[in-house]
Amino acid sequence: MEKKDLRRQIKTLKARYSLDEKKDMSRLAWRLLEEQPLFRDARVALLYWSMDDEVYTHDYVRKWAVSKKILLPCVKGDTLELREFRGMESLRPGEGFGIPEPVGELFTDYAAIDAIVVPGVAFDLSGNRLGRGRGYYDRILKQTATAAKIGICFDFQLLPEVPVDALDVPMDLVVSASRVVVREK
Repeated sequence: MEKKDLRRQIKTLKARYSLDEKKDMSRLAWRLLEEQPLFRDARVALLYWSMDDEVYTHDYVRKWAVSKKILLPCVKGDTLELREFRGMESLRPGEGFGIPEPVGELFTDYAAIDAIVVPGVAFDLSGNRLGRGRGYYDRILKQTATAAKIGICFDFQLLPEVPVDALDVPMDLVVSASRVVVREK
């Protein structure tokens, strides 16, 4: 299946669930994620502020900001900039998708990032990720060589195989509501 066809198919599946149902499924995925040493032991983690069709993160960003340095991506043109989440009062609507983004100092010490939790359209059992097609995360993931790369998704987004190309960066771990997939290296 081609990337654009799979994106369309997953979008249709996401539309079958209400926001409350997606939040319930998200809770299960987060429970599994929080048990994983790659996430649990991270001191600096890049998360994301979720859109309505993604695994819900808002409560978890706030929760983990108490004990970890939590970074959030900010869309600037064709790139993602990283800034630290310092509470709800630090968020402003972003330029790219209207997603709340933190204001403040740019974070550039990519070597300090221990874990990156990444959304995606779909993931597969080999740790491959299909994104929305703009390459935002793939560019950041290539710059954070030492960080654990963790995909998080709903169960219906975890497939036997997704189409990939040379620019796609695989995940070390993929977590859904019912399973954890560890990529063999």
